Amino acid sequence: MKKNLIILGLFAAAAVFAQGPNPGRGPGRMGPGGPGGPGGMGFGMGPGMMGRTVTGAPYSGVEVRESTQTLPNGNVITQQNQSNVYRDSSGRVRTEMTVTPRQGPGQTATQAPRTIVNIHDPVAGVSRELNPQTKTAREMTLPTNRGRGGNGAAPGRRGPNAAVRGAGAADPNVVTEALAMQTINGVQATGTRVTRTIPAGQIGNAQPITIVHETWMSADLKVPVMVKTSDPRFGATTTQLTNITRSEPDPALFQTPSDYTVTKGGRGFGGPRGPQGANGTHVN
Repeated sequence: MKKNLIILGLFAAAAVFAQGPNPGRGPGRMGPGGPGGPGGMGFGMGPGMMGRTVTGAPYSGVEVRESTQTLPNGNVITQQNQSNVYRDSSGRVRTEMTVTPRQGPGQTATQAPRTIVNIHDPVAGVSRELNPQTKTAREMTLPTNRGRGGNGAAPGRRGPNAAVRGAGAADPNVVTEALAMQTINGVQATGTRVTRTIPAGQIGNAQPITIVHETWMSADLKVPVMVKTSDPRFGATTTQLTNITRSEPDPALFQTPSDYTVTKGGRGFGGPRGPQGANGTHVN
């Protein structure tokens, strides 16, 4: 279960990178590790909670996420994950990742790496989870924003981060800086640095804790090309969009292959249950 949550979180990260920022999310949201939680750029959010759909700015690239944590004894833990990301002019997004299962203590058997593919298709109003190893797919209906306000909250209700954003804007311990434009991985990006200081004693800490979060946004692609978070409680994390190609991806990347067995319905990424047949499956 824990491994599945980690994998879903990594895919959500890639999808958020590909979609672009949610207008309702501001620098005041400071979760563990900085705005948006560990990793910074909305890790842990499913496509049903992603930002606005970006059209007219196709690209493909490789998202590389590296985290480093230094233990009290000086030992260093470094982890790296990467995903291939594609977005077409219609705003459809495909993320694909090859996962190598880790061995637990006492385990000697090895498992072959497996590839997981997720497709977020706002045109068809569905999300698709593809398993190339078994040639199976699960298709779920995306939630709609009908009856919701601009920040995704129901009328008369504040979004889940509204109070936090408001507190961050007025908090003297949170400082936001605009950084000069620079070229990152071949594209121009404008940076924003948010520094939060947790005063001594606020969470039982003997000394102040400083958390620094940087987001470098490409105005052309409308996605962040680099996000950096430094938090002494969790370590440092850098996520970059590399190998960027600004051309239209192959349309077939956003469809389920014809030889896959498709299951419709179920609840995925926060979406409602969709229709399904008597046996729950069909073959394209």
